[in-house]
Amino acid sequence: MKLLLVVNPISGDIDKEPFLSEATRLLEHYAIPHQIFKTTGVNDLENLQEVVKTFQPTKVASIGGDGTTLFTSIALLDSGIPMGIIPLGSANGMAVELFVSDEPMQALKDILLSEMIVGLDLLKVNNEHYCLHIGDVGVNAQIVKGYSSDPNRGMTTYFKYFLEQLKEKKIIDYKIEIDGKVYGETGVMMAICNARKFGTGVPLNSISNPFDGKFELVAIPELNFEDLIIVGLSKFDESFLEDSEGNVYVADKATIHFDHPQLLQLDGEVIGKTKKLEIEILPGAIKYISNQNNQLLHDL
Repeated sequence: MKLLLVVNPISGDIDKEPFLSEATRLLEHYAIPHQIFKTTGVNDLENLQEVVKTFQPTKVASIGGDGTTLFTSIALLDSGIPMGIIPLGSANGMAVELFVSDEPMQALKDILLSEMIVGLDLLKVNNEHYCLHIGDVGVNAQIVKGYSSDPNRGMTTYFKYFLEQLKEKKIIDYKIEIDGKVYGETGVMMAICNARKFGTGVPLNSISNPFDGKFELVAIPELNFEDLIIVGLSKFDESFLEDSEGNVYVADKATIHFDHPQLLQLDGEVIGKTKKLEIEILPGAIKYISNQNNQLLHDL
């Protein structure tokens, strides 16, 4: 076995060095060849792909948050090399969704020991961007824009921009086209879901499964105080989702038309404004290292 560790040093404003030191001791103890790749923000994708080509790992560990997981996934596309997640980001939404241990060293051991390799779906947007967890336009994209431009990280910073956007509540109008049928929608947000929950733990829907070859579009209507209470409660009890008025559309391909250009974010990365989204699922595109704790695999 050869293990490549892909690390985002700044994700979640968490110091990764203590974990890397402990991980290195474990890997050296068992004489497991390994290499550490740290992102810098400059030519990261090209540099990582070159490391993968030269080092030729048999497994890859993504160390960070949702953005790091997506970045690692894209770098490994068509390589056939499986990857696992070690959650050390702000909220680690995809890791939680996939039932990854929240103890980084246990997550590392799971990657090393597991031979359960499964196909994880990936979304392709406008034929050039990718999304592994959740993307959206509307209120949350504006929150992500503020968060990503802030020098501080963590949930406190996220909620600062969350509260700011609640005062705005800009309404967007759009049309969703699936299999030749067109649905008109209006509201504060439209979410593109390969999973059920935001990284904050708040669920958008109860049916998304990133192993089923489908994705969900969730239309979020205008929020009022009662809606916010329901959203807050649903973090702890998903039965409260039944009281939500948002529509959920299931598809493997869809086109969304907006009346005016809207800001798009995918897995925490601000893409920019667009009037049209073309979304398709790439079933099982990522070779993912899982284990029997992953309840989503039992639901298929």
